[in-house]
Amino acid sequence: MTTQAQSGPPAATQQKTPAAPAQGIPMPQLVTAMLKAKAGVSDLIFSPGRAPQVECDGQLVELKFKGLEMLLPAHTEMIAKELMGTATHPAHKLEAEGSADLSYAVSGLGRFRVNIFRQRGSLAIVMRVIPNDIPSFDHLGLPPTVGEIGDLRNGIALVTGPTGSGKSSTLAAVIDKMNRERAIHILTIEDPIEFLHRHKKSTVHQRELHSDTPTFALALRASLRQAPKAILVGEMRDRETIEIALEASETGHLVLSTLHTVDASKTIERIVGTFPLSEQHSVRVRFSKSFRFIVSQRLLPRKGGKGRVAVLEILKATMRTREYVEKGEGEGKSLLDAMRDGSTEGMQHFDAEIERLIRAGTIDYETGLTYATNPGNLRLELADFAEAEAEQRSAGNTGDVSGDPNETVEIIR
Repeated sequence: MTTQAQSGPPAATQQKTPAAPAQGIPMPQLVTAMLKAKAGVSDLIFSPGRAPQVECDGQLVELKFKGLEMLLPAHTEMIAKELMGTATHPAHKLEAEGSADLSYAVSGLGRFRVNIFRQRGSLAIVMRVIPNDIPSFDHLGLPPTVGEIGDLRNGIALVTGPTGSGKSSTLAAVIDKMNRERAIHILTIEDPIEFLHRHKKSTVHQRELHSDTPTFALALRASLRQAPKAILVGEMRDRETIEIALEASETGHLVLSTLHTVDASKTIERIVGTFPLSEQHSVRVRFSKSFRFIVSQRLLPRKGGKGRVAVLEILKATMRTREYVEKGEGEGKSLLDAMRDGSTEGMQHFDAEIERLIRAGTIDYETGLTYATNPGNLRLELADFAEAEAEQRSAGNTGDVSGDPNETVEIIR
């Protein structure tokens, strides 16, 4: 792990006896210093036994500020109290459940999605950096097909992927596109609010869990009486939320949401699997009629370790894909087959995109196989490439085709 010394935040953190900081830890100064220490910081991490850390391009870097060369439990507890401030819900949730989510902002600097959690009897904190500016489609390099989500009038569109794969940025870009192009009422329900959407052509109302509403389900149920045309639900976490989202989509609303699933097939199985066996067929039928898009994302390290590149899988509602969702997948009737054959309709699947990036020299061959949905099949598709690379190595010709090292994160079509 890389370590680098910092002159650090102001005097309040520069104590010789850090176990009991008398005046607390000045979070605005500490956060500012951490963000300025490295370019492209995505997360700030505070863990007892380590110095404060930042994550850049998927790698952790320690920042040893004077007086905070190694965080103690007293430090992380003080940081947690500073972040929670006077908010009672996070404190109660932390006490009852062992973790709490909240948002935090530093004026003139930016906003953060924060999770505070207990581990080994002490507190640890992860702060996800939320950019000040809403990312545009051009900035993210999203495929044109994703832009079609912003033109939908009803149905469900989901963006899925692991934590930190860019789901929130993609949805923020979609909402911003709608905000700029359509004169409609948009309602978001988030935990916590991440990107701040200001009224443009649309009117955008944003509700935050716990401060504006106790649960996703209650807010989503209430939204049906608030006349929105589009509803963003931060995450479809449970059966009740999924049920109301289906109901909303069936009554003429466009519902956007996220799930922590790795691809389109797993997304549908997760949704159907939240219901009892006796209801699963009817849920499949309803979802097959309601869904419009499932966009799944993965972040892969660039060749040479210079940043990461996002790869998208796109499933679009067609007669064929609706049939597979309703009746279930089988031999020769899989959603992967439909995406493979649906390129003319804007669909794409992970392994074909990974293959293209490997051949372009954007990502490493072995890295691509690691992230592939079916590594064996991808290896066969790349047999000629692997053979050519082996010949190059044996001939001593190993030219650098790693792409632009200054471009750290983008979404490739």
